[in-house]
Amino acid sequence: MTPENKTKLLIKILVGTAWLDGIIQPQERKYLQKVVTENNFNDDAEIKSLLSEIKPVNPSQCYEWLEEYLGKNPTIKDYENLFGAISTLIYSDGDVHTQEAKLLNRLQNLDPNTQTKKSILDQILSSVRQLYQKSIANN
Repeated sequence: MTPENKTKLLIKILVGTAWLDGIIQPQERKYLQKVVTENNFNDDAEIKSLLSEIKPVNPSQCYEWLEEYLGKNPTIKDYENLFGAISTLIYSDGDVHTQEAKLLNRLQNLDPNTQTKKSILDQILSSVRQLYQKSIANN
């Protein structure tokens, strides 16, 4: 994915995140506009359409974009950029709704740093389990 497409997808995720509580708050709108302007997407038809607020973004669409952005093996940089942008948006209005908290929780579970740690922990637990099973079988 090109850097431009990745940035556009990030903006789409942010718009979807803003819709999670059913309405885009004024502070969220301001943050979205700032991100769009900073990344030169003011003239992009798809982004304009999403920002028009005529049609809300379905939460499932937001999660789909999230999975597309991160892919199977997200880099730490991609994850941190996404997490930082989403957190800033969510906290911009000073009110974290249940759906937004769920998104943050789900996103934290996708942290590549924790995935590596879980993999190592899983390996250790698997080794301990195998040793235990062998010791039981030998008795």
